[in-house]
Amino acid sequence: MRPKYEVAGILGQYGDDFLEGHKVSYQKRKVIRAIVNCRTAVLGGHLQGCPDCGHRQIAYNSCRNRHCPKCQVQQREKWIRARTEQVLPVPYFHVVFTIPSELNQLCLAYPKQLYNILFSASWKTLTVFSNDPKHLGARSGMTSILHTWGQNLSLHPHVHCLVPSGGIDRQGKWKEGRGKGKYLFPVKAMAQVFRGVFLKQLKLLKNKVEIDHADLKGLVDSLFKKPWVVYAKRPFAGAASVIEYLGRYSHKVAISNHRIKAIEDNKVYFDYKNYRTHQSSQMHLGAQEFIRRFVQHILPKGFVRIRHFGICASRSKALLTIIKDRLLEQSSLETISFSYPQWSKKPIICPKCKEGIMKNLRIILSIRAGPW
Repeated sequence: MRPKYEVAGILGQYGDDFLEGHKVSYQKRKVIRAIVNCRTAVLGGHLQGCPDCGHRQIAYNSCRNRHCPKCQVQQREKWIRARTEQVLPVPYFHVVFTIPSELNQLCLAYPKQLYNILFSASWKTLTVFSNDPKHLGARSGMTSILHTWGQNLSLHPHVHCLVPSGGIDRQGKWKEGRGKGKYLFPVKAMAQVFRGVFLKQLKLLKNKVEIDHADLKGLVDSLFKKPWVVYAKRPFAGAASVIEYLGRYSHKVAISNHRIKAIEDNKVYFDYKNYRTHQSSQMHLGAQEFIRRFVQHILPKGFVRIRHFGICASRSKALLTIIKDRLLEQSSLETISFSYPQWSKKPIICPKCKEGIMKNLRIILSIRAGPW
């Protein structure tokens, strides 16, 4: 069911005032325009008709922007279908690396640099532990997905990582971690290593960002004294759960349209989950503040927010297939079969007669977009 309120409606109603009062980059203006124009006459479409009852309707094109709440379902399912072959029949862990809020201003000013460090430091941390014979002593891998938001749309950069419970040793054989699938690595030790690796790489930015060296050193020193957070969830039950996880997190946007409950008196009301109480609540923001928070999660053009490392990388696909076949041959492991609903273009049933299948009759050309 189509939600009553949408991000596109908020941007369309209050976007002009926001752009007049805030300094917004051309890239972010393009994203706002794309979301507003999504599935409207601006992007064109095609005329559909029912051969049974003669009913006609217009279907407008999607913007396909990765920040648009309406354009993620198809892309998510296509992406998941492409990843299913690389899931191993072993337990997987959900690990989350989060950076402190003191870095938020740097993230807003230099998102590409800071988020690249976040990816690099999290993978380096896992590599340190996986290479250590005390913990694993094998080559591991991970799939990482960047999220920059919290439930209230505030800036909260973190990466969700999907990590297999073992790795490939020097003989090319699968080696299970010491936790035997019950735990990955000590999270407190991981947090300390992650903090050290991240801050070391942050120091190297001193000649690449417009920040006083003394201020950067003071920031690094203060952050080194603060405990950082690394979260590791218990392993998934099986490959099907892994696929379900990927589908849930891979193509999320800052807020879905279904969470928006009302727009009244220049205020936006939406649902959010309070992770302290584990309960759903409702909050409201002024329309301008809502847009400001939404816009800060628009990523730089071309920035890759889903990355694969180690044995999960595309270049290791052949090796991963061999290891998967070997694992399935072992008597101690059961063959795990799973299926994910593959996306296909479903026929559109006539909304009038409820029986005929709508056919495309002709293309409707796009019209000129707004002045943004």
